[in-house]
Amino acid sequence: MRAEAIQQALEVPWRHGAHVDLRGVVCEDRLDLSGLDLPGVDFTGARFDAGIDATGARFAGLSWFGGAAFGDDAAFDGALFLNDARFEDASFSGGARFTGAEFRGIGRFDRARFQAGARFEDAVAYGNFSLQEAKAAGVVSFHGAEWLGGLWCHGARLPADADFGETQVHGRLWLRGARRGNGSLTPQAFGMTFGYDYR
Repeated sequence: MRAEAIQQALEVPWRHGAHVDLRGVVCEDRLDLSGLDLPGVDFTGARFDAGIDATGARFAGLSWFGGAAFGDDAAFDGALFLNDARFEDASFSGGARFTGAEFRGIGRFDRARFQAGARFEDAVAYGNFSLQEAKAAGVVSFHGAEWLGGLWCHGARLPADADFGETQVHGRLWLRGARRGNGSLTPQAFGMTFGYDYR
């Protein structure tokens, strides 16, 4: 499916409980959703071999990217997710950028694979944010991020230089089994934590 056809399929107003079904779609060229207002969309199992640019996009409905494969850079810088953002089992072969993104619902990246870096600087999550069993290589930075609904990192595998400087975690911080390089990921890696931590 060409990127232009996907853009056209998403040119519908958001309606509560409705979404555009694009499960398993294979996008033939780079998908440009930058700056667009988007309805709910299901990209479960989709393939974006040339990557995606959703810089500044506004996802009004539920956003499913579970099991999606991004063959080139995936840019979600400044994106606004007004409902849940589901990226569990997603594979990022190029850089994954969520700098300044805002997650009003949950941000779920369970078992996601970041092969060429993950940038979440200054991102804000209002619901629970989960990196359970996520694996990342390259430059990984959450510098300045804030998680208002807690952070769940059970079994995550992150590089030794993963940056959590000046972050804030409000609510539960779950770090059991989480690794930062060869050592455990500990609460001391974060700027400030409020509430309980589990390790």
